[in-house]
Amino acid sequence: MRIRLALLCMMVLLFSCSSNQDWRTASREPAGIAPDPAQTPEAVLHVYGADAWGWRGWFAIHTWVAAKRTGEDSYTVYDVVGWRAHRGNPVVGIAKDAPDRHWYGAPPRLLVEHRGPGVDEMIEAVDRAARNYPWPTEYKAFPGPNSNTFVAWIGRQVPELGLDLPFSAIGSGYAASR
Repeated sequence: MRIRLALLCMMVLLFSCSSNQDWRTASREPAGIAPDPAQTPEAVLHVYGADAWGWRGWFAIHTWVAAKRTGEDSYTVYDVVGWRAHRGNPVVGIAKDAPDRHWYGAPPRLLVEHRGPGVDEMIEAVDRAARNYPWPTEYKAFPGPNSNTFVAWIGRQVPELGLDLPFSAIGSGYAASR
């Protein structure tokens, strides 16, 4: 009887872990959190987090950084994505992009915001930290290095960012342990 009950529980869990969404069609639309760069001349520096894709989102988030220097008309997004490595590319991405996109269906949350005077200098420090990330070709969901390791690394290199990632940022402690 116990074995049947355990098997039934495992089947329910497995079926509930599958996502009805396909990552290829999940929303990647901007959430409208970031100020419009065409209407915002001041520097903007944001850190975002969103539930990880699929069942991982039950307990983990994916994080990234978005920055716009004074007078720029677009944002630069700094992130780490594991599947880039599967194609033989570095996992670190630094590119002009929408700063607050949904993370494959999950709406982003603003974790840190800095705007105005002094932020351009912080953005320069973030850019240097991102370009000097010690694991640019490595990715491991647990214990890291992963997207949260990357953002935590930036936070350690740029303490004025005031970054305090939530517990669900799995992998954020990886850099501190090395």
